[in-house]
Amino acid sequence: MKAADLASGPRILVHQTLPSFSIPEWAEVAGYHGVILDLQHGELGVDAACGILRSIPRHNAYAWARVGSTDPGPILRLLDSGARGIVAPTIESREQAQALVAATKYLPVGNRSMGPSRPGLYIGDSYAEAGNLAVSTIAQIETRIGVERAEEIISTPGLDSIYIGPADLAVSYGLPGRGDWDDGPVRDAIVHLRKLTRAHGVTLGIYSGKSAYTAALLADGLVDYVAFGIDLVLLNRALGDNINELKTALSTRNRS
Repeated sequence: MKAADLASGPRILVHQTLPSFSIPEWAEVAGYHGVILDLQHGELGVDAACGILRSIPRHNAYAWARVGSTDPGPILRLLDSGARGIVAPTIESREQAQALVAATKYLPVGNRSMGPSRPGLYIGDSYAEAGNLAVSTIAQIETRIGVERAEEIISTPGLDSIYIGPADLAVSYGLPGRGDWDDGPVRDAIVHLRKLTRAHGVTLGIYSGKSAYTAALLADGLVDYVAFGIDLVLLNRALGDNINELKTALSTRNRS
């Protein structure tokens, strides 16, 4: 997420773990701004993710992919298929952040290879310059070590955004793997990262699955964007709600 993307307010995305062409469309119709195709967790492989990316209109700036590492091979394929943001998990050093930038940005910022895989993906006099402007490079901080080294990570040239993984971050502090912390070290880490990202002109996002907690984070200005929910979790919840509603209706009729 680049600062320019926030001119009209915070952005809300959803994690997609299922290999479905329909989910990005459903998410947009529901009111989400985009999806994060999750290749770190879930059932999505590179081939499936590339196909889904090609089905999303080129103008959508929030077709992102979360990869499993900073390995440039899969990152290049995802970008050539239209990913407008790459999230790399568990970034704990400047060297890892630099490797991410190198894989996602063209020279002179990074070392991404030029390729015509999706014609007209970037518009402008300079393909490389337009590509660097279009693609968001996002480092996920989700460990205590990452927080302790946050300034060296955030100040990496070419990095656009920090994405917080609150559950793993909590575990790294010896806490339960929850994401909705109103106090304690996870909350302190969010505040710390907010100060650093503002100082370095980098945006800050977080994963959250709770409506009230998400609203509070956005209202307090602690984050610029949120990945709100996971397709698999939302589907499971909807199925449970649906069958429980039927069971309640049947029970009511049986008592009458």
